[in-house]
Amino acid sequence: MKINHLYSFLILLSVFFLSIRIDAQIITGADLLISENLNLLSDRKVGVVCNHSSLLSNGTHLVDALLNQKDFEVTAIFTPEHGFKSIEEDGKVIDYKNNLYKNIPIISLYGKDRKPSKENLNNVDILIFDIQDVGARFYTYISTMYNVLEAAGEVNIPVIILDRPNPIGGNYVDGPVLDNKFKSFVGVAQIPIAYGMTVGELANYFIGEKLISSWKNISLKVIQCKNWKREIPNEFYSKWNPPSPNITSLQTALVYPGTCLLQGTNISDGRGTRFPILQIGAPFFNADDIIVKLNLLKIEGAEFQSVAFIPEEIEGMAKNPKFENESCYGIKIKITDPIKFEAVKFGVKLLYVVIKLYGDKIKFNESFSKLAGSDILQKQLQNKMAPDKIIASWQKDLVKFEKKRNKYLLY
Repeated sequence: MKINHLYSFLILLSVFFLSIRIDAQIITGADLLISENLNLLSDRKVGVVCNHSSLLSNGTHLVDALLNQKDFEVTAIFTPEHGFKSIEEDGKVIDYKNNLYKNIPIISLYGKDRKPSKENLNNVDILIFDIQDVGARFYTYISTMYNVLEAAGEVNIPVIILDRPNPIGGNYVDGPVLDNKFKSFVGVAQIPIAYGMTVGELANYFIGEKLISSWKNISLKVIQCKNWKREIPNEFYSKWNPPSPNITSLQTALVYPGTCLLQGTNISDGRGTRFPILQIGAPFFNADDIIVKLNLLKIEGAEFQSVAFIPEEIEGMAKNPKFENESCYGIKIKITDPIKFEAVKFGVKLLYVVIKLYGDKIKFNESFSKLAGSDILQKQLQNKMAPDKIIASWQKDLVKFEKKRNKYLLY
């Protein structure tokens, strides 16, 4: 009887400790800088690359937390696309003029310049980068990080990256690897659409693989997260702070690496509605036909429902959206299993279906190849190549990338 009680107690104890391990709060690099690593900033003039997502776990903005310290001085704030408060819509050029935050100059890295100039860095001894990423190559915050690293290397300023989780998971790697001929601000380096790394890991990859011209001179320290595991399902994230105006939920982030490709077409990706990225459509679509065709392709981890919507200008989210004030018909995507859902493959299958159904009504623009990373995907889709063959075509490059990527994983 006593043995049975002991056995039951041990089972309960193991379940308890397992639950603690799973539910342990993720501690970001920002929190760990303030609690354990402020000595790295002693007697220095600090530049901070940040936006509204640069929060500690208690809700305090990183800049405010740094201003409460006395051993160093914050001398510059650098901001990415969407600005310091992330209230500007996608693609809007931001040029701060004599704009200050608590007497600290704000310098836009999404205006006439996309990279800190030597003049910008005259009064900076060390740079901190702390911005929440989404895990997709064309999400421009990693392009800003790339340019910041390059600029820092050119003038021998050390960089500290405060790491944050990759919200779409640390294991999801997919999509064509960028062809350097199509390098742009939505494709800054030779990585796939979904690269399965945190910004800290990715920074180490950029430097280690010599993808940045000043790589030899870059001094980088990554302050890692605690308690983040690559394989933990996304439902364990207790909080979601939208990193930009149109990534409004964790579901949106999960879908984004696939439906963002629609920006390179005449199909609406839901911008100008309250469900951008999660719903797609056009005036000439028939939702039921699209859903039937998609279901034949056996897309795991997602469900589709028919929707109708009218894109409108929404301040801070969408200006002049596609089909503005026109009725659009299409589908809304609901993620049912974030581990099984593969956004890039879904994006390819979706485009295959609508091209098959609507042929010449689907138009591509010049941005599509920049988003895809080459002109190959557009040609494959226009030639109505089967999705499985399209997906197979990038696997060789993907395997090469993953072998290199593995050297830089921190978690």
